[in-house]
Amino acid sequence: MGRNFWILFIGMLAFVSCESNLKDVQNIYKTTFVPTGEADSINLKYTDSGKVKSKLQSLKMLDYSSAKNPFIEFPKGVLVTLYDAKNKTTTIKADKAYSYKSTQIIDLQGNVKIETYDGKILQSNQLYFDQKNEWFFTEEAFKFMDQNGSYIEGVGIDFSKDFKVFNMQNNRGEVNNVD
Repeated sequence: MGRNFWILFIGMLAFVSCESNLKDVQNIYKTTFVPTGEADSINLKYTDSGKVKSKLQSLKMLDYSSAKNPFIEFPKGVLVTLYDAKNKTTTIKADKAYSYKSTQIIDLQGNVKIETYDGKILQSNQLYFDQKNEWFFTEEAFKFMDQNGSYIEGVGIDFSKDFKVFNMQNNRGEVNNVD
């Protein structure tokens, strides 16, 4: 019995020792997801030919450019101001935003609100912007209002950056002051 006990004891020790080494190896290969850059209270301006085209403001920006799918996160919200050729503004606000480099998609999340210079307002909980095609879209609930008190609301919408082309999936609304 003594011999079997020692063989069992040595086997248990080897097993525990291997398990400990396995955990060490797993920890070595575990990747940590941390930003490569971080900025507080940012105010970025995009200019073209000496004219400001847009301005982005945020309390916090995290840069994950070394991730497999690089992106920038704005965890404390964004305020984007767009300027047209006549210097009229459109503002976009969201509680959070993610900008994905490879797809050129911006994901706006939480209390998303777009206000145009002429009084149009679009609200949703989540809205995507395709930078390449200058196109907004969502599968979430939305509400669009104009300066005349007309509104359209529903679930699922996509539209052009200038609000001239709309495609809606499921909606209802009220239109006022139709000429």
